[in-house]
Amino acid sequence: MRNFKKFAAIAAASMLALSACSSDSDDGGNGGTDDGGDAASTDYKACIVSDAGGWDDRSFNESAYNGLMAAEDALGIEAGTAESSSDADFAPNVESMVADGCDMIIGVGFLLEQPLEDAANANPDLAFGLVDATFTDADSNPLELENARPLVFNTAEAAFLAGYLAAGVSETGTVATFGGMQIPSVAIFMDGFVDGVDYYNEQKGTDVQVLGWDKEGQTGAFTNSFDDQTLGKQQAQQFLDQGADVIMPVAGPVGLGAAAAIQETGDAYFIGVDSDWYETAPDYGEFILTSVMKEISASVQDTIQLGVDGSFSSEPYIGTLENGGVGLAPYHDMDSAVSDELKSEIEEITEQIKSGEIVVETPNAP
Repeated sequence: MRNFKKFAAIAAASMLALSACSSDSDDGGNGGTDDGGDAASTDYKACIVSDAGGWDDRSFNESAYNGLMAAEDALGIEAGTAESSSDADFAPNVESMVADGCDMIIGVGFLLEQPLEDAANANPDLAFGLVDATFTDADSNPLELENARPLVFNTAEAAFLAGYLAAGVSETGTVATFGGMQIPSVAIFMDGFVDGVDYYNEQKGTDVQVLGWDKEGQTGAFTNSFDDQTLGKQQAQQFLDQGADVIMPVAGPVGLGAAAAIQETGDAYFIGVDSDWYETAPDYGEFILTSVMKEISASVQDTIQLGVDGSFSSEPYIGTLENGGVGLAPYHDMDSAVSDELKSEIEEITEQIKSGEIVVETPNAP
């Protein structure tokens, strides 16, 4: 394991303070947008409601927001946003988007499911989207709403690659993962990660251990928060103390706490999720091995395009390695830490998953 330079811990990611309020796209800041580029104006308004992490979460809220901005620029639509600071904001924010005349309302995260479902039933002429979760009934069975589309991702496929990579670079023979909450969109990362490590062990005759998740028992380490970075730092430090030298948090901004712990230790790797953390958390770039990415931005833009075209349907968007909806980020500064042999193996496994030669199975699949 390379020795990382130690440098001062960065300040926690700043969160926008607005709560339960909406803004149109010309408000400026991260809750606003540019002037719409060169696209002709379209009489269509698409809106997004954030999860409690806020637009600056360096994760799935920010990715969804970027998709809205890309759609505004490319399609000439009007954009609206409502930022949530707590669970109590979800329903009021969805209602405010309905009142603001949005043609489409997309909620980010599974906690928006019920407010969106209620709004979809009450407003059959409007289109709705739910990022990172599906709609279910009271018994947790899949529920299809004619005017609501789930935007989900089979991140187990990309996390499988991350697990194989983690096992391949680990010098201690111990790697780790933990989640923010035990929900399918979190556990699916952890499932794939464990399977990737297991596959590495199978292929190499090694015994790399995974801390933080038992796939078979579906039990493991969770901070029960996507916001409290202190909890992420504490959890990561526990893993470091147990010898883990690669950690993959699946916990939104809580992952920044884990990154801070690794930074202070200076002798472990970090794997990000949702977006490319080398780009979204550049102060930690010196030890970010890679990231398991969901192309949330593309899924949002695709869904808005369907609305503008008049071809919106409830058929789910499912991101996979094959369609480019999930993938591994570049190694960036860590490129030299990954051997050419390991890089080739990752590329080969990627193609085998795409072709179906390797099937990544998970009870949390979308």
